[in-house]
Amino acid sequence: MMTFIDTHTHLYDDDFDTDVADVIARAMEAGATKMLVPPTDLRSTQKALALCQQFPDLLHPMIGLHPEDVGNDYHAQLETMEQMLAADHKSDNPQFVAVGEVGLDYYWDKSHKKEQRDAFSSQLEWAARYRLPLMIHSRNAGNDLLECMRPWQHKLERGGVFHCFSGSIETANQLLNYHPRFYLGIGGVLTFKNSNLPLTVKHIPLERIVLETDSPYMAPTPMRGRRNEPAYIPYIINRLAEAKGITPEEVAAVTTRNAMQLFFGIH
Repeated sequence: MMTFIDTHTHLYDDDFDTDVADVIARAMEAGATKMLVPPTDLRSTQKALALCQQFPDLLHPMIGLHPEDVGNDYHAQLETMEQMLAADHKSDNPQFVAVGEVGLDYYWDKSHKKEQRDAFSSQLEWAARYRLPLMIHSRNAGNDLLECMRPWQHKLERGGVFHCFSGSIETANQLLNYHPRFYLGIGGVLTFKNSNLPLTVKHIPLERIVLETDSPYMAPTPMRGRRNEPAYIPYIINRLAEAKGITPEEVAAVTTRNAMQLFFGIH
């Protein structure tokens, strides 16, 4: 059976509270071998940890403060998270496989730009210090994001993912050339009717792509409008294979290998 890794699923989300075990079972039946869980704040970090501890060979948590959750208490949240990360790093069996979901988002609210940049810079430092990959969120903030990352370009040894990528060939090439240890996270947008992403991925090496759902959000066609879940990754695999003119099995194999190389903690 074709197997895959979902590198970005919010299985701790309230939308999954009543049936998360069924969602995980469906994912495994569809071919999921690993699912990576990025929180967005301190509360969801704790929820993600608790859930991943129930399925330790299948689910793996990240740790981070999402830009949309950067509020008045962000210093306190970051301090607690860093203490958790430091303790985890010293343990015999560290659980956190990445720093994420972190980055910048100016789509809804531009009033916390300074705070977002400050929080992102702190978390870039975590990734460098603890040698962890990053799961990066960016929306309407491309120039500022690259500016924040520039001082860390040669210090982020483990690279990371530009999550939910939906940009042009030019943007993809800029990101991948400037950050050679990073990958593009490709999800449900690839399957949308009017998406230009199939043209972009056609020209991007498969060796620089990982798969993700961002569930419960961004369900792929033909599941749009429903709650997204990791079992829907095969729709993304099939569309990616079609765009690149290769088999779904090759897409699944290469993207799985990419994820295993990037997230060394999931072996």
